[in-house]
Amino acid sequence: MITIDDKERETGKELIMILIKAVICMALIYFAIEVPQLYEKYLFLGKLNKACILFLGPSLLVSVLRQVVIFWYIKKHRLKKTVKDNFILGINRVVSILNTAFMALALTTLFSVNPLDLVFSVSIVAAALAVTFKDYITNMINGLIIMFSDRLSLGDHIKLGEYEGKILDITLINMILQNEDSDMVIIPNSVAFSTVIVNQSKQNTKKLSIEFDLSLRHSYTPDFLEEYLEKAIENDADNVVEGGLSIKTIAINKDVAVFKVMVLLKHYDKVKERAVRRLLNTAIIQLASGSAEPEIH
Repeated sequence: MITIDDKERETGKELIMILIKAVICMALIYFAIEVPQLYEKYLFLGKLNKACILFLGPSLLVSVLRQVVIFWYIKKHRLKKTVKDNFILGINRVVSILNTAFMALALTTLFSVNPLDLVFSVSIVAAALAVTFKDYITNMINGLIIMFSDRLSLGDHIKLGEYEGKILDITLINMILQNEDSDMVIIPNSVAFSTVIVNQSKQNTKKLSIEFDLSLRHSYTPDFLEEYLEKAIENDADNVVEGGLSIKTIAINKDVAVFKVMVLLKHYDKVKERAVRRLLNTAIIQLASGSAEPEIH
C-alpha cells in the first residue's frame, strides 16, 4: 500500500530528476555555443552533444508540463496524494511515448540521418509493420482512450462480459482485473473497448444476483421466495438497501422453475457481499431440500 510519505518521496525524486536534466541540458547548450577545442578535434562529440540536447530539451519540457498538469488535475478534483487515477496514468503513458520519439529523433541526429529521408525510405516498411502489428496499435489507442475517460477509473469494480472484478491497472496493451477469487484477469484493451461494461462503482449501490432452480412440485411463488429470503438475510440487513431484495422468474420449464434473486447492497464490500451471498445460498439449499419453510439459523 502506497503511503503519503512514499508518494511525497516519489514526487521529490521526480523533481530532483527534472533539476538534474535542466542542469545537464544547460551545460550541453553552453558547450554547443562556445564549442570547445575538443569538439573541433573529435567531431563525434559535437554530434553527441547535439543529439543529447535534442533529447533532453523536449524531454525536460514534457516532464515540467507533466508535473504542472498533474498538480492542476489533483487540485481541481481535490484528490488525495495517494490516489491512483487513470488520467494521471494516461499522462504518464503519453510522456513515455513522447520520450521514445525524442530518443529516436536524437539517434537520427547522432548518425547524421535526415528524419524526412528516413520517413520516406521506411514508409513501405512502416505500412507493413502497421498491418502486422495493427492489434497492438489498436490496443494502445483504446488503452489511451480508456485512461482519459471518466467512465472507468483504477479501483472501480466492473463487470465485463463473463468477467467481474476490480481494475488494478490499465496498460497500453491490457486491462488488469482482480476477481473475487483474487485472481488476476488480463483483458486486451480492444476487447474491453468493444464489450459492454457495467461499472458498479459509479453507482451508489452494488447489485448481487444469484440464479437458481426449484422443482415445480414445491409450488413456491415469487412472493413467498422474497419473504423467505428477506428473512434469511435479516441478520445482515445493515448491509442491504431497504426493500432491495427482489425475485425475478427467468423461465418455467417442465419440471423446474428458474428464478433469480437480486439484492442491492449499500456499497461494494467483498467481505460483506460474501456473507450475504452465503446466507442466500444456505437458504436456497434448505428450501430446495423439500421442506415448505425450513428453519433459518
